[in-house]
Amino acid sequence: MENKWLVGVDLGGTTIKMAFISQYGEIVHKWEIRTDISEKGKHITTDIAKAIDHKLNELQEPKSKLYAIGMGAPGPVNKATGLIYEAVNLGWENYPLKDLLEVETGLPVVVDNDANLAAIGEMWKGAGDGSKDIICVTLGTGVGGGIITNGEIVHGINGAGGEIGHITVIPEGGAPCNCGKTGCLETIASATGIVRTALEEIKLYPNSPLAKIAKGEGLSAKKIFDLASEGEEAATAIVNKVTAPLGLVLANLANALNPEKIVIGGGVSRAGEAVLSPTRHHFEKFLFPRTKVGVQIVEATLGNDAGVIGAAYLAKTKL
Repeated sequence: MENKWLVGVDLGGTTIKMAFISQYGEIVHKWEIRTDISEKGKHITTDIAKAIDHKLNELQEPKSKLYAIGMGAPGPVNKATGLIYEAVNLGWENYPLKDLLEVETGLPVVVDNDANLAAIGEMWKGAGDGSKDIICVTLGTGVGGGIITNGEIVHGINGAGGEIGHITVIPEGGAPCNCGKTGCLETIASATGIVRTALEEIKLYPNSPLAKIAKGEGLSAKKIFDLASEGEEAATAIVNKVTAPLGLVLANLANALNPEKIVIGGGVSRAGEAVLSPTRHHFEKFLFPRTKVGVQIVEATLGNDAGVIGAAYLAKTKL
């Protein structure tokens, strides 16, 4: 097993990230393929199997070089059977992902939720820095979460543990979320939520530089954070409005779980201190004193590689 490779697969709505990874968590080769969601995503497992064979040929390595596959998929996963309960964007419902991929590749497969695996990746090789008590939040087009307690992912009773993005922050009259509820954290702290909040708030600042950008080239989360870090008034107010509920949710989670690290990743986290600093400010207001002593909010360090590295860790430790 020592010099065999693990295969990490991170399945997204538009691309599938893949990597051959050493037993020590180093990426040997990584590449990506397009996610084919046609015909209710039935080609995905075949595409992954072909991509693995193709890459082995290219590297002139035998199939026996591979030890196992770890795979992250969106949505709740049955960790015992590797069944995907539902992945809305892919058209999967009660989809036997593990069984199909094992048949297609002839390798043992272990499957978990993509945000959970990003959390494990950060624990193993990233910002978690070996800590076994971590909360990971990915702020991207949605808000994903993974909770690790004593080195183990919190799955809950039916695979939906760690759905941080669906904690309600506006109990009445919040914006509708893709999950069917309203007022979820995701409707405010995701990239799309930040822009939506900005377009509402900007009416209070009709002559601001931000309002001019909104009318002209249009807003993005990045532009809002960039202007806020320059001290622009409207952008600063919007960042405050977005990071307040995020800080509150993270503090309440920390009060419940007493973690050492809260790792913030995803596209929005690339704003760095422009997002982390105001989030920390709100977070610290709501912390139980004893919890406050042990915890830090840090930026994720693995970027897009967190998912494949976490998937490899899963394959290494669970199979």
